[in-house]
Amino acid sequence: MYEKCHLSSLFVSKNPLSGLARLRACRNFAHMKVNIESSWAELLQSQFDAPYFKALTDFVRSEYAQGPCYPPGPEIFNAFNLCPFPRVKVVIIGQDPYHGPGQAEGLCFSVKEGVKMPPSLVNIFREIQDDTGRPSPQNGSLRRWAEQGVLLLNATLTVRAHQAASHQRQGWETFTDAVIDTLATRRDHLVFILWGSSAQQKGRVIDRNRHLVLSSAHPSPLSAYHGFFGNHHFSRCNDYLIAHGIIPINW
Repeated sequence: MYEKCHLSSLFVSKNPLSGLARLRACRNFAHMKVNIESSWAELLQSQFDAPYFKALTDFVRSEYAQGPCYPPGPEIFNAFNLCPFPRVKVVIIGQDPYHGPGQAEGLCFSVKEGVKMPPSLVNIFREIQDDTGRPSPQNGSLRRWAEQGVLLLNATLTVRAHQAASHQRQGWETFTDAVIDTLATRRDHLVFILWGSSAQQKGRVIDRNRHLVLSSAHPSPLSAYHGFFGNHHFSRCNDYLIAHGIIPINW
């Protein structure tokens, strides 16, 4: 139902405008096999056309050409590809991808199956168990959340290997601000989950009368005991969704 923007199919579309939107979304990443789901491509067309995005893609292409960066090119927009705009129920905002080999898969806080869970993710699963009674899973991939309607959005979508925050202030923050604004203004009754000051700053534009905004400390071991544990965000999120006739998330 939701067609991804693959370079091989950019010029094959029953809807010329849809095809044009997908072209603009992907053409600057042409050598990296990047794709983005079509509903997002059309909604974010003005961002893909903006000068800052051209500068951003030039930077990202250069970084990936010079050395290891994460996630792999085809997974940069995984959050969007696994969770099309009409299906979004919940938005969780992270910072930037994990910078170790084989960890990042384009979803904030998530790691690929078989990869050791980072401490923040361990703490997230601990809070879910304490909050909902659901035991911790055997792997740290959150793809199952994304496929249920949880947009797992990092503020910065790429990172240089072993160098946290290395792709910040290059344009990704402008792009993800636009994503949040699009969701906040074009949808109703979403749940935005903001852990830590960086996420809370990005969520300042969200209308609290139109959406539920849940804020607390970050799940990092440095801050988890200062307001993350015991926040009950997962049950509060589902209570809100149910109250508005929306199927809750199977955390």
